[in-house]
Amino acid sequence: MNAIDRLCYTSGLRYVNAVEKFIFSMLTLLLCVISRSISAAAVVLLVTGILTVGKGGISLSRYLKSMTVPLVFLFPGTLAVLVNISRAPLDGFAIPLGTWYLTGSFSGLKNGVRLIFTALSSVSCLYFLSFSTPVTDILEVLKKIHIPKLILELMLLTYRYIFIMFHTASAITVSQNCRLGNKNIRIARKSFALMLCSVFLLSVRRSNALYDAMEARCYNGRIQVLKEDYPAKPYEVSMIAGFELFLIALIIFL
Repeated sequence: MNAIDRLCYTSGLRYVNAVEKFIFSMLTLLLCVISRSISAAAVVLLVTGILTVGKGGISLSRYLKSMTVPLVFLFPGTLAVLVNISRAPLDGFAIPLGTWYLTGSFSGLKNGVRLIFTALSSVSCLYFLSFSTPVTDILEVLKKIHIPKLILELMLLTYRYIFIMFHTASAITVSQNCRLGNKNIRIARKSFALMLCSVFLLSVRRSNALYDAMEARCYNGRIQVLKEDYPAKPYEVSMIAGFELFLIALIIFL
């Protein structure tokens, strides 16, 4: 079992109705992306963080560490909005570089802050769903909204194989490091290429073994997964509806 699955099955929100969590996450994410409101994004960050850490029981350090992952991709994109190279300084800031300026405007700064808050709030919505709902429950929700079964099966197999390939690559890398396979750049490049080839061959071998195992269990073109139904509670539905209405009002008035 991978780390995300362990978090899902030990979450305090594990036995909350999956449809509720899915609607809450997707609707909140949609409002954040459409409105691009800094105030709404800040509220969503706070609420989803409290639910994931406080109600779900995820450790604060793990949650904050997970939230730093999108920053690696977010900051380079934000810098393109914030910073310009121009002969004339703008009203935000200006750093002289000879006859040129490394400069930015107040509108660019505002757009950069809005971009960061919108992206982080959207990611927090997805983390709330992924840290509290197993992938099988999410697929059951998608099945209820009539997503094609072939796509759902591909999603399930891809999800499982991502972590299998990751663990395989990690084990091979540890083995290479124990043999000084990364002591310099030339050997590290060769080791990386060998690791990719090994992961590819092992993946093909394991996919064949998986298909043989499925055939031995009377696979008929559909993957059957046991599911449990947790009925929706009226007070949870009312809280979700109240929060979404509050968010819409906040976006309209601010």
